[in-house]
Amino acid sequence: LLKAKLNSGLSQPVSRSRLSLAFAFSHSIPLIRAHIRQLGFDTAPLQCGGSRDQLIEREQFSRRDVALRRAKRSGPEPPEFRESLMTGGPGLEGETSDERRSPGPLLDGHRLGRSEFKWNRDEGRGTSRGDDPKLSSTTFALTGDSAHNHAVVYWSGQNSSVILILTKLYDFHLGSVTESTLWRSTDYGSTYERMNDKVGSKTVLSYLYVCPSNKRKIMVLTDPEFESSVLISSDEGASYQKYRLSFYILSLLFHPTQEDWALAYSHDQKLYASMDFGRKWQLVHEHVNRFYWSVTGLDKESDLVHMEAHTPNGRIQYVTCQALTCSELNRNYPFPGYIDISSLVVQDDYMFIQVRLCLRRIYYTLSLYKSSNLSNHPIRCHQDLHIVSTDEHQVFAAVQEWNQNDTYNLYLSDTRGILFTLAMENVKTTRGLGGNQMLDLYEVAGIKGMLIANRRLDNQVKTYITYNKGRDWRLLQAPATDLAGNDIHCILPFCSLHLQLQTSENPYLSGSISTKASAPGIIVATGNIGSDLSYNNVGMFISSDAGNNWRQIFEEEHNVWFLDKGGALVAVKQPTVPTRHLQISFDEGRQWTRHSFSLVPLFVDGMLVEAGTENQIMTFFGHFSHRSEWQLIKIDYKSIFNRKCTEGDYQTWHLHNKGEPCVMGQKQIYMKRRPGNYCMLGKDYAKVLSAESCICRAHDFECDYGYERRREGNCLPAFWFNPAVISRSCSQGQNYLNSTGYRKVVSNNCIKGVKDMYTPRKQMCPNRAPKGLSLSTREGKLTTDLHTNVTFLVHLDEGDSMRTNIQLDFGDGTAVSYSNLSWIEEGIRHVYKTAGIFRVSALAENTLGFDTTTLYLHVTCPVEHVQLLAPFVAIKNKEVNLTAVVWPIHSRTVTYFWWLGNNTEPVISLDGSISYTFTSEGMNTATVQVSSANAILQDTKTIAVQEFFKSLLLSFSPNLDEYNPDVPEWRQDVGRVIKKALLQVSDQLLVAVFPGVPTAAELFLLPHKNQSEGRKKSEKELEQISEILASALNQNLVEFELKPGARVIVYITQLTLAPLVDSIPRHSSSAMLMLLSVVFLGLAVFLIYKFKRKIPWMNIYAEVNQEKEQEMIGSVSQSDSTPKTTLSEFSTPKEVMEKEMDARVKRKI
Repeated sequence: LLKAKLNSGLSQPVSRSRLSLAFAFSHSIPLIRAHIRQLGFDTAPLQCGGSRDQLIEREQFSRRDVALRRAKRSGPEPPEFRESLMTGGPGLEGETSDERRSPGPLLDGHRLGRSEFKWNRDEGRGTSRGDDPKLSSTTFALTGDSAHNHAVVYWSGQNSSVILILTKLYDFHLGSVTESTLWRSTDYGSTYERMNDKVGSKTVLSYLYVCPSNKRKIMVLTDPEFESSVLISSDEGASYQKYRLSFYILSLLFHPTQEDWALAYSHDQKLYASMDFGRKWQLVHEHVNRFYWSVTGLDKESDLVHMEAHTPNGRIQYVTCQALTCSELNRNYPFPGYIDISSLVVQDDYMFIQVRLCLRRIYYTLSLYKSSNLSNHPIRCHQDLHIVSTDEHQVFAAVQEWNQNDTYNLYLSDTRGILFTLAMENVKTTRGLGGNQMLDLYEVAGIKGMLIANRRLDNQVKTYITYNKGRDWRLLQAPATDLAGNDIHCILPFCSLHLQLQTSENPYLSGSISTKASAPGIIVATGNIGSDLSYNNVGMFISSDAGNNWRQIFEEEHNVWFLDKGGALVAVKQPTVPTRHLQISFDEGRQWTRHSFSLVPLFVDGMLVEAGTENQIMTFFGHFSHRSEWQLIKIDYKSIFNRKCTEGDYQTWHLHNKGEPCVMGQKQIYMKRRPGNYCMLGKDYAKVLSAESCICRAHDFECDYGYERRREGNCLPAFWFNPAVISRSCSQGQNYLNSTGYRKVVSNNCIKGVKDMYTPRKQMCPNRAPKGLSLSTREGKLTTDLHTNVTFLVHLDEGDSMRTNIQLDFGDGTAVSYSNLSWIEEGIRHVYKTAGIFRVSALAENTLGFDTTTLYLHVTCPVEHVQLLAPFVAIKNKEVNLTAVVWPIHSRTVTYFWWLGNNTEPVISLDGSISYTFTSEGMNTATVQVSSANAILQDTKTIAVQEFFKSLLLSFSPNLDEYNPDVPEWRQDVGRVIKKALLQVSDQLLVAVFPGVPTAAELFLLPHKNQSEGRKKSEKELEQISEILASALNQNLVEFELKPGARVIVYITQLTLAPLVDSIPRHSSSAMLMLLSVVFLGLAVFLIYKFKRKIPWMNIYAEVNQEKEQEMIGSVSQSDSTPKTTLSEFSTPKEVMEKEMDARVKRKI
């Protein structure tokens, strides 16, 4: 309950476990309406489980906490142990007393218009047996709690006089509860005792939970900001035991039948289980997102837990296991593939999951643990789907089609929850106070198959009603007269009654529409008369005959509750204005008696009514002013009754639909109290007097799956449906049901009549050749990771599944064969051990023919490393080869993007090698990007492009090999030192050290940048420099100190000087062949990690000013007569990679 204005507060869906906190009646309510959120399947039953995305909202403690996760069909019957918020004074932020007194609810941030604001015009009307009689009431103020802004209320009502109230002060700045008080009443709320001393005077409490199977057992959680503990009570809160916890509880979920079993969900997504009512806890599973207890009657193990959990790779799976033995070996995966986050719903006989395939979602329903695709036609091309209800073994699904924005189509399933038919198009959605979308669909309590919906048609919203679960809909007939008795000229279909179908997000207020199972046929709702639904000039309307006829009862909005099993109605003005009166009607709203329940006008935040079986008690919660203390007013309304009802006080009422007595195949007769008789219904009151089956007629049947109703009323095949197709499960010698295009409305009880005409006919299964064979993966993707399970699904549209052989070739040299399709219903699993593109083919064959299909599967492995192999120096206008070596080695599953020179667009290839010609001199860059399995890596090299150059192959004294770690960074340092040893010509030198041992290098001599003196002179200069260097090298004059005491001598490998390499054809024949032989026979350099560092074992005394040069492949190889190094001694690219990896591991680089 909110002490501030409830109608203007924000709201968000609250977890189903949270809803179990506060208040419980002895009866529960069937569920019908759903908060529609972008994440699907937000409509799981309150008693079954919770989800992290909603449970986390529990910490907010804002006005959002009054929101219900699913709207209910009746205000006075909140689900068991629901938490609500009861306001305190100044703790709510951003609200003034003026705001509280503002009339009208808020919707989307704008206050709705209403009739002129009055105190209560309707209080003056109606008859009374006395002049404003006062009911017997007791007022109790929760002294000292005026600052508390939240409260949790619990009253079991099962002949118990105990009421528990937990009030608390939530600090919005600190984000935690700072104060709390626990109150307990043992006299139905006449007086309350402060229980803080019994739970610990300094203990700050946050939540109150009650066991649904034994309401004497209570758990209270402490606020984790102070301590993490749980207090348990087995005597309805009279005494408590405290137990410390090693984790912070975000939510609790009790077992539906075992009173000592509970699941606890922590802030870090861990799920714990206790089998001794919270005394000891054991970890069940980590990284849990949603969880549910076992389904009674379906799960063999009562301690089974259904979970939606994250895998180590971040995906989501549906997992089941027993609570105390949930090791990896004991876990089961009912759905073998991955599912969408926050999509698991376990509800009644069904489990629902959602799987996104590319740009669309596929929904599966696991009815009785048998998986079936929910996305059969006609709901295949949709944006969103939500499960609304699973009552009576039938699934209601709200589907947003591709062309819808704020409307949904309503579909109803068969009893298996698999095949869906359209029930109504364009059902309106209403955005709640917290931004949640709610489907404007309402199931009338007490009348099976009766629904009310708001439908948008031609930019108008109209209210429709059905008596046969959506088979037929009609508009509501407006009242004949208004409150003053004046005639209302409202002619169908141009004018009708339209109702607001929003049930209250505060469980203690009735909402805009209310019904009750114990008062069949009575509907109280807010609405308007006109051409379409309006939120202006609204009034309160009532129907006493299940929506056939309506009367107006108030001109302004009221909260209306049902008293005495629905035999009386009580109405109170909306909480935006204070009041001290309530009005009671004993004749189904025809006359109202005003009673005073308080001497001072009270802002009514909510009311608990008829919680007890024999005690006629209702309790108002509210406050006199914005800053006043909590006021609890207990009213014993037994005094308004003269006596208990006798047989003469009842009359019969026949349920009908505009005079048609057969509703859902039955003639139903109810027993009601005669209007105006002031007697109290007994506990043995039976509302249904008799139910007689009717003869079946056409309106008892709806269109079957694949059929659509046409204007003339007949059901004909939809354009996408082929009725001639026989299910592949139909085997020769067996029978199948051939649809007539109709199916009986679920839960319809008609007999005989046209039943045989519309019932599917039994026929023999023919022998058929396979047809419509299709092959797909479980996730619908054409790619999978290496060494992971991939599940293939084989589907056959036509053919005898029991007599059709299936062969599947995986394309990697392995194949399997099955004698019939029954062996592969759950899919065929396979693990690929090599990457590549595989042709997977399936063959279905029987004695009458065969069918084949093919799928091309990409098996990928993420690229870990990439190395670009390129010449260190290239000749202008001469083609060079560039090679990208990847690790691990891939086959046809890698895409290469080459960025060369100054090109603005890449060259794309599926091969790791390309040829390219550089046309401009100078330093050119070459970059390759490798894309595989959602991973992209790149490597870049700089290539010196010249018209001519000379090079020398170098070798070193053997002691250098002892210090060679064979990593690129070391080779870069050595090359830089060699270059530094030749300072006088360093600008024209480039040095590349080859990988591997023995250590070798290539020295490049480039022409001077300024070639204005002519090519011949430049060539002559290179010859001179080459001779000088060769002479120095041959005389062992070039050396460097690797570390103190370790000097290395540089030799020339060639016996004679290398020829000049240039772009003139006469030189290219020999020189370029030698260049390419070096480049592509394995002199690969693998830069595993691009970082610059100081080699710890190298001591360089010379000052180094230039940055480290990248490692490249030399352009000219040494001759066969080299004394120290031959080409055969160099490693292949793969060997180089392996050596380098080993070197890094050994040296921990």
